[in-house]
Amino acid sequence: MSETESAIRRQAAEQMQETFASALNAVTWALLRKPDRTPAENEKMLYAAFASAYHYLETGTSVEQQRAEWLISRVYSVLGNGAEALRHANRCMELTEQYGDDLADYDRAFALEAVARANDVAGLADEAAAFRQRAEEAGQAIADEQSRKVFMEELQA
Repeated sequence: MSETESAIRRQAAEQMQETFASALNAVTWALLRKPDRTPAENEKMLYAAFASAYHYLETGTSVEQQRAEWLISRVYSVLGNGAEALRHANRCMELTEQYGDDLADYDRAFALEAVARANDVAGLADEAAAFRQRAEEAGQAIADEQSRKVFMEELQA
């Protein structure tokens, strides 16, 4: 196989990874937004979030990794698993601190929201309230009006 053929195959493999990541992210969101999920759909939602994260890790950047941790945390929060939600929210926050310069202003707000929500689900009311306040402050500082609106709606969800 020539170098050109190898490069074409690598590029095709990366494109497939990106396609899978994006599609699985969309599946996760569709299930998150569904009001009455079955237990099987809950399981599918969790697996889709992890699969999306895997594919983003193969081709993405620190931004996708941070957002993938946020999504996994949200899924665990929705499923009522506070310990796992908190584990992934804390990882999201670590990545936010580590890669802050690469992230959008709303990524920090969402990371704080994830920690607040996960603490709430875990029954840690004081921590949840403190992080919710920090998330709200970070949300108010989002420069883009539409992004700020989306964040504030998610914070209330």
